[in-house]
Amino acid sequence: MTMKFSYRFSNLLGSVYRKGNVVFTPDGNSVISPVGNRVTIFDLKNNRSETLPIESGKNITCIALSPDGYTMILVNEDGEGYLCSLISKTVLNTYHFHQPVHQVKFSPDGKKFAVTRNSVILVFHAPGKRREFNPFQLYRTYQGAYDETVCIDWTSDSKVLCTGSKDMNTRVHAVERLANLTINSLGGHNDAIVAAYFAHNSLDVFTISQNGHLCVWESDTKLEDLRPFVPKVRKHQGEEDDLDEQEISDSKEIPMDTAEPDERVLYQRAQKYSYKEARGATAKFAHLTCAAYHKNSAILVAGFQDGSFFLHEMPDFNLIHSLNISDQNIATMAFNNTGDWLALGCGGLGQLLVWEWQSETYVLKQQGHFNNMGCLAYSPDGQNIATGGDDGKVKVWNTSSGFCFVTFNEHLGGITGVTFNQNGQVVLSASLDGSVRAFDLNRYRNFRTFTSPRPCQFSCLAIDHSGDIVCAGGLDTFEVYVWSMQTGRLLEVLTGHEGPISTLSFSSNQAFLASGSWDKAVKLWDIFENKGVKETLQLNSDVLAVAFRPDGEELAVATLNAHITFWNPHTANQTGSIEGRADLGYFRSENDKISAKKSAEGKAFNTICYSADGLCLLAAGHSKNVCIYSIPDQMLIKKFEISRNFSFDGMEEFLDRRKMTQWGSLSLVDEGQGDKDGTAISLPGVKKGDMSSRHWKPEVRVAAVKFSPTGRAWASATTEGLLVYSLDHNLVFDPFELEMDITPENVRKTLTKGDYSVSLMLSFRLNEVKLIQEVLESIPVSNVPVICENLPNTYIDKLLAFLANQMESTSHLHFYMIWINKILMFHGPKLKQRSQSIMATLRMLQKSITRKHEDLGKICDHNKYSISYIKALSQAKRKRVTQVGCEDDSDEYEEEKDDDSEDENFMSNLMNSVT
Repeated sequence: MTMKFSYRFSNLLGSVYRKGNVVFTPDGNSVISPVGNRVTIFDLKNNRSETLPIESGKNITCIALSPDGYTMILVNEDGEGYLCSLISKTVLNTYHFHQPVHQVKFSPDGKKFAVTRNSVILVFHAPGKRREFNPFQLYRTYQGAYDETVCIDWTSDSKVLCTGSKDMNTRVHAVERLANLTINSLGGHNDAIVAAYFAHNSLDVFTISQNGHLCVWESDTKLEDLRPFVPKVRKHQGEEDDLDEQEISDSKEIPMDTAEPDERVLYQRAQKYSYKEARGATAKFAHLTCAAYHKNSAILVAGFQDGSFFLHEMPDFNLIHSLNISDQNIATMAFNNTGDWLALGCGGLGQLLVWEWQSETYVLKQQGHFNNMGCLAYSPDGQNIATGGDDGKVKVWNTSSGFCFVTFNEHLGGITGVTFNQNGQVVLSASLDGSVRAFDLNRYRNFRTFTSPRPCQFSCLAIDHSGDIVCAGGLDTFEVYVWSMQTGRLLEVLTGHEGPISTLSFSSNQAFLASGSWDKAVKLWDIFENKGVKETLQLNSDVLAVAFRPDGEELAVATLNAHITFWNPHTANQTGSIEGRADLGYFRSENDKISAKKSAEGKAFNTICYSADGLCLLAAGHSKNVCIYSIPDQMLIKKFEISRNFSFDGMEEFLDRRKMTQWGSLSLVDEGQGDKDGTAISLPGVKKGDMSSRHWKPEVRVAAVKFSPTGRAWASATTEGLLVYSLDHNLVFDPFELEMDITPENVRKTLTKGDYSVSLMLSFRLNEVKLIQEVLESIPVSNVPVICENLPNTYIDKLLAFLANQMESTSHLHFYMIWINKILMFHGPKLKQRSQSIMATLRMLQKSITRKHEDLGKICDHNKYSISYIKALSQAKRKRVTQVGCEDDSDEYEEEKDDDSEDENFMSNLMNSVT
C-alpha cells in the first residue's frame, strides 16, 4: 500500500444538521448533531468539528448519549439502532426495532435506556453495565397508549418514567416495582403531546402539547417516599407472610399487592398555561414543534413552527427571553449540563445554533447550503475551501476546524464556479445571474463585480496563475469573456464555439486557456499574444470537463461518452485515453422503468482534477463513486463510494422486488393525504427535486472534486455535503530501499552509538513515522546544521515532507523550526530547481507554519492584555502600600517593601516566560 492511495474519509463540511435531535456531551463543551446518515461532533471549546467514521443505511433521526459519555445509541429512519463507542469511534453492535423510533433516552444513573416504538415503550439494560453476549437486553415493555409515543423523561433517581403520546395523554410508569405507583395517566390536553418532563428531584410533571398549552401536574408523594414492592401471599385463612423474590418464584400461591387505594400516588393539575400570551395577541398561530427542560435551573424552552422560541422559569411560567432565529420551524433543542448554552437545529435551512441565553450571544452559528452544492475550490495553501451552491451563496470553510467563517450572499442566482487567486486572499465566483464577483477575505466584502455587455448566464470560471486575468464562459451566448482583475474592465470576448461553454482551465507555465464546449471541441487560446485560437481539439462527444496537469504539459478532457482523453497542448496530439463508464457503476432510480445498465449509458464524468504530483487523476460524475486513475498506466487504482445512504435516490443497482405490486412499483403510487406524507412523481427531466411537490428524494451525485495543493487530501462536493478525504498515516507501510539488516532494533543501536546521520537515513529507509520521530527528536540541536548540510538530496525531500507533516501536531515547534531553517538555508537553491516536484510538500509546509503562526499570535495577544491587567493591579497595590506605609511603623513598611520586590520579580519572570 502506498501513500497516494491510502486516502480515508476525514471530515464532512458544508452540512451541519439535517434531521433528528442534537445532544450535548456530559462535559457540556461539545454538541453532537446528526448530518444525514453520519454524526458530527462540534467541539465548542477548541473550535473544531469532527465527523465520526460511522455510516448508517438511512438518515439518523435519534441520538442518545450515556451519562458517562462513552457510548452512544443511534437510530435511523427505518428503526435500525447502532451501539457506538465514542472512544474507538466504531459501531459495537446493531439492533433493529422494525418500526420508526421517536426518541431514545438513557436513565440518569446510566443503567437503563428507554425507546419509543410506535405506541410501545421498550426499556433495555444499558450496555456495558452487565456481562452479556447481546448488549441490547430487553428489561420491560410498557403499553397502553392509543397512538404513537413521542417523548420520554426519567426522574432523578431513575425509578419512574413518563411518556407523552399523540393520543393527548401523558403516562407515568414505575420502572422498578413500587408499592404505591404502577401507572398514572394524565390528560388535560386537546392536542398531541410534544414533550413531558419531571421536575428536579420530584414527581411533579410538566406536559406540553402541540397547540402551545402547558400543564403543571403536582404529585401528593415525594420522590423519596416511593416504597419498593414487597408482595405477600395467602397461606391460610387470615394469615399473610412477607416473601422475598426467590420464595415468590418457588411458591404456587398468587402474590397480593399490599398498597391500599389511598396510599397510591395521585396527581392533580395545579396550573395550565398557554404560549399564546407570550407570543402576543397579534402573532399568527404556529404549532409548538420541540421543547427542552433543564432540571437544575428549572428553565423551560419551547420552539415553534415559525422559528421563534421562548424561555420560561418553572413552575411559575415566568418569561425570561424570546427570540426568532429564522422563518423555518425549529426541529430540536437541547441544554448543556450547566444550562448556560442552548443548542437549536432547523432542518429546513440546515442550521445549527448554540446560544448562550444569559449573555444573549451566539457560541456557534453554522448553516450549510440550502440547496445542492455545485462547485468547490481549495486555497493555494490548502487551509480553506470555498463552496458555491444553488442557493446563490458562497461559503468559505476552514479545513482544520471544519467551520464556515464567512458567507457571501450577493449573488441572485446559483453559483457555477468558484476559485481563489494566487495568494489566497480573494475568492471569485461565477453565477447564473450574469455576474462574476470578487470577494476580499480580509475585509469580507465584494470589492469588484464583472459583467458582460449583454445579459449572459455564466457556467464556468477560471483565473490565470498571476491572478491578473479572469475568464468566464457563457451558457447561452457560447462566448468566453476576459476581464482585468486590476481594473475590472472587459478586455476581450473570445468567440468560436458553437455550443454552451461547459468548462475552462488555465495552464500554470504558459498563458494557455482551454475551453470545452458542447460542440465536441476544446479550444486552446493564447490570451496575451495573438488573442486567438491556437489549437482546436476535435472529440467524438460533448466536452464536460478539462484540466491541465500542474506543470502545464498535459491536458485531460472528459466527454459525454464517459471517456477521458489526454492531450499534449503544444502538439495537439492525443497521448492516451481511459474508458470509465464501467467504473462509474450501474445504479437505477426508483422511478426508472429501464435497467441500471441501460440507464448508465447516459452517465459520464463531469468533473476531473489532477493530483499535486500530476501522476493521478480524480474523476467523478452522475454516480456515487469517485475514481482515481493512474495516468502513466491509464488504469483504475481505487474507487471511493461517497455514500451508503439509501435515503437518497439512485443507490440501488437492482429492482427491489419487495416494492413491486400488481400495479407497479410502490414508489410510483401516491399514498399521501397531506403535506408531510406521500411521494411526489417528478416531471420528466427533473434531477434536483420538484420544489412544488410535497416530497422528493434527492439523487446522489458528485458535482465537483478537487485535490488539495498539499497533496495530502482531496474534497468532493456531493449531495451528502462536502466530503474531505485525507491520508491515514497509521495504515501506511511504504519502505524505501529496504534491506534485511534494516530493523528498528538496528536503527536504535546506531542512534545509541551517536551515528545520528546514519540512524536518520536508516529510519527513512524503513519509513515508519513513529521511528523517524523517535530518531529525529533524539538528535541534539548542536548537530542539526552538520546533519542537514551533509544529508543526500534523496533524503532531503523525505525529511522536508516529514517535517511539514509533523508541524501540524507537534509541541516542539522551536526544535522543528530549527530543522526547517537549516534545510532551507543549505539546500534552498537545489530545492528551487526542482520546486515543481516538491510543490505539494512546500505548500504543506506553508500551511502548517501559517496555522501555527496564527495560533501563537492569538495566544500572545491574549497574554499581552493579561499582562497589562496584572501590571495595572501591581501599580495600584504599590500606591495603596505607599499610602498605608506613611501611617504604619517602619517594620511594617519594610515588610511591604519586600512584598513589592516579590511582585516585581514575579512580573519580570512572567514577562520572560511569555517572551
